[in-house]
Amino acid sequence: MTDKIIVLDFGSQYNQLIVRRIRELGVYSELVPHDIDLEILQQDAHLKGIILSGGPHSVYDADSFTVPKGLFDLNIPILGICYGLQLMAHRLGGYVEGGKHHEFGKTTIELTAKNPLTEGLGQTTSVWMSHGDQVKVLPAFFESTAQSTSTPHVMMKHMFKPLFGIQFHPEVTHTEHGMWMLENFVKLTKAHRNWTMDTFIDEQVQKIRNTVLDQQVILGLSGGVDSSVAAALLDKAIGKQLTCIFVDHGLLRKNEGREVSDYFTHNFDLNLVVVDAKGLFLEKLKGVENPEDKRKIIGKTFIEVFEAETKKLKNATFLAQGTLYTDLIESGTKHAKTIKSHHNVGGLPKEMNLKLIEPLNTLFKDEVRKLGQALGLPEALIQRQPFPGPGLAIRIIGDVTEEKLMIVADSDQILRDEFLAHGLNQSVWQYFTVLTPIKTVGVKGDNRSYEYVLAIRAVTSIDGMTADFAHIPYDVLSKVSSRITNEVKGVGRVVYDITSKPPGTIEWE
Repeated sequence: MTDKIIVLDFGSQYNQLIVRRIRELGVYSELVPHDIDLEILQQDAHLKGIILSGGPHSVYDADSFTVPKGLFDLNIPILGICYGLQLMAHRLGGYVEGGKHHEFGKTTIELTAKNPLTEGLGQTTSVWMSHGDQVKVLPAFFESTAQSTSTPHVMMKHMFKPLFGIQFHPEVTHTEHGMWMLENFVKLTKAHRNWTMDTFIDEQVQKIRNTVLDQQVILGLSGGVDSSVAAALLDKAIGKQLTCIFVDHGLLRKNEGREVSDYFTHNFDLNLVVVDAKGLFLEKLKGVENPEDKRKIIGKTFIEVFEAETKKLKNATFLAQGTLYTDLIESGTKHAKTIKSHHNVGGLPKEMNLKLIEPLNTLFKDEVRKLGQALGLPEALIQRQPFPGPGLAIRIIGDVTEEKLMIVADSDQILRDEFLAHGLNQSVWQYFTVLTPIKTVGVKGDNRSYEYVLAIRAVTSIDGMTADFAHIPYDVLSKVSSRITNEVKGVGRVVYDITSKPPGTIEWE
């Protein structure tokens, strides 16, 4: 097991970003509840440092989050960020109150005393603030090392213990030297910086083998990045003990079903079961226009088909899923609100009677892609765009028919071809076509036409939580529009969606 630095969760919107930053510095990190049992921390020989995240509460409120008694006596480096700074001061005898001037956004601070976190920096630096409360009186044996025009104690450190506090957010890119400060903290922990995909693979392969032993595992293979990487990792660990079930519901991108089947058949030692369920899904979706109804029908039907196939595999003991660390967090931690409710982290249907195994549930999306590279998966698969579970069904506004599926699949392929040809496939995070229910008059040849309006959606984003429409060159849009209206039967007009998220969403449904 590698060394680690944990982040105590106080409900900050940036909590998982802190975890990501520490991992980027080569040390394994994870988010844990703020009220974790102190004994667990004391007995963890691999724990080298602790970070207290920010949070929306005030430390002086009766119901505010706190830390286990004795945490600050562990004699390992502890860093309090924003609420974490205030909590450290509050618990150790300082005084925190609501500030007369709140600070939000970029702020210039002055470094007033030496601090290992800011070693090597100049006298001033720009940071990202987000606070209303502030430390008015420092605890005993603490000294202030930075200030802003409205906050006297922007940074503090203990004179004898490795305890540090900062009022701003070093984890966000808006803080000028944020990574420098976090790296200095990592150095103080003396943690071995050996968090790599190779060490992850070695540890997970051994863990999977110790868990599975000689039993059988089932994995639902969708062709997306997560399930494909999970399949490759499990294949490396247990080979023929893994059976992948690929339910082709006919709602995938053009040729994707065949590509997934061919790749895993020819390159892995696993057992692959391909279920052609296109007709069933189209029948179930017939006449359904409401997007939420479409999602529910597709989800329910998928489970029914998947369960029917698993019952044929009577020796299976485990069900593997490509659940990511963000899936767990966004489905609601103990102290953070649920952001999304559609992730596969709610357990298994009781009738399946299988144990759950999630080999990727400590990884972020970018780390999964790196893992895929380390496992030798092709770049085309690793860099595949995020794709919704209900597939092309939610890129058709209104009812789903075979004709409409063909329009979306064909137009999406043209869009992907042109983005690849013009070098936009890496810089644009997601791009796809949406078939609207609107028809407009046009002219094709010498004849009047009355055909569908098709929309192009292309966005840039880092994490999907916010997104901006991509500024695609007009000549590329012109080429895409020309090809679609000429090559895709049923489309007479192409429009470009220039809505950001928020207020819009990435998908239309």
